[in-house]
Amino acid sequence: MSDSKSIILKDETYGAHNYHPLPVVIAEAEGVLVKDPEGREYLDFLSAYSAVNQGHRHPKIIQALKDQADRVTLTSRAFHNDVMGDFLQELCAYTGFEMALPMNTGAEAVETAIKLARRWGVEKRGVENGKQHIIVCGENFHGRTSTIVSFSTDPDARVNYGPYMPGFSIIPYNDTAALEAEITADTVAFLVEPIQGEAGVFVPDEGYLSEVRRICTERNILFIADEVQTGFCRTGMKFAVDHENVRPDVMTLGKALGGGVFPVSAVVADKDIMGVFTPGSHGSTFGGNPLAAAVGRAALAVLDDEELAERSSVLGGKLRDELRKIECPRLELVRGKGLLNAVVFDEEFEAWTACLALRDAGLLAKQTHGNIIRFAPPLVITEDELDKAIAIIKEVFEKIPAK
Repeated sequence: MSDSKSIILKDETYGAHNYHPLPVVIAEAEGVLVKDPEGREYLDFLSAYSAVNQGHRHPKIIQALKDQADRVTLTSRAFHNDVMGDFLQELCAYTGFEMALPMNTGAEAVETAIKLARRWGVEKRGVENGKQHIIVCGENFHGRTSTIVSFSTDPDARVNYGPYMPGFSIIPYNDTAALEAEITADTVAFLVEPIQGEAGVFVPDEGYLSEVRRICTERNILFIADEVQTGFCRTGMKFAVDHENVRPDVMTLGKALGGGVFPVSAVVADKDIMGVFTPGSHGSTFGGNPLAAAVGRAALAVLDDEELAERSSVLGGKLRDELRKIECPRLELVRGKGLLNAVVFDEEFEAWTACLALRDAGLLAKQTHGNIIRFAPPLVITEDELDKAIAIIKEVFEKIPAK
């Protein structure tokens, strides 16, 4: 096996430089722990942006993958397969919606939801085709397709990718008055993250989602909740909208739906909305493939069987409590829900350096927006592992000097 330095060099030589990863190579992983080629062990506190909620290589999910790979892996949607129906039934039962449309990535799920809202707007609301209007929030992250970056406010994601897709307007997050004011006769949907993940785990005010639900219902527009990162027990409940007992019209799902071993995503909605899709109007060669369906079923079962929502809630509360006790002159705020958390430093702080120090101490985390670090370990983390992580974070942060 090559060493870390040569592996990183090869990546940088032959790979497009569209990422700036932390200089560490992961060669092995199990549960919360990962190892580099030299055998150094780290606690994973990013979880592949919440795609590894069930832990690395969960044995039940890996077994489902192997068993299905021995039978059939891909049929395309030109034919039925004997796994997808069970998967969709279980996904509908888990989410409480009547129908599901399977895709592969979170961005594909969001694109599907956009198409769904536009088609619904014409066929159910009578909006003229070409005038459908969708409202989104500033600092959003819904993916990186050409449509989605058209309504991004992140210059890195958006600049020089024009001409941009029309039909979207951007309002401030956590501002229901702005939402109500922005709705027009042609508005078909409001697309929002219940907690903004890439923005630095920005948790909205209590009551925000309930008010969003009221407005969308009264104005007859779709409430689309992007739960790709926040879903599947990450925030201490099945979905982040559950904290306010709110039911959106549409949810986009991904990441942990694939159990950290296979790309699986979906859109869920009731029949009166999802029914606007007809044969040929949307699709994906790999969407709903047998391998993905088998993995998705196992991923959902692990969430329930191991009560990961409750574990996330309890351990997430402990993590935030302990982080708030750390004496660090440049640390300004700790926020989050469940095991989706962030520490916010002053605006001049370079969190990259702290992430390097955490790595050297045995914990992997990644900064966002320059001065924010996310802490989102796999939900299977034990209390002993969490205590070890807290001790590492405390040691590193308390060495950070004042300005």
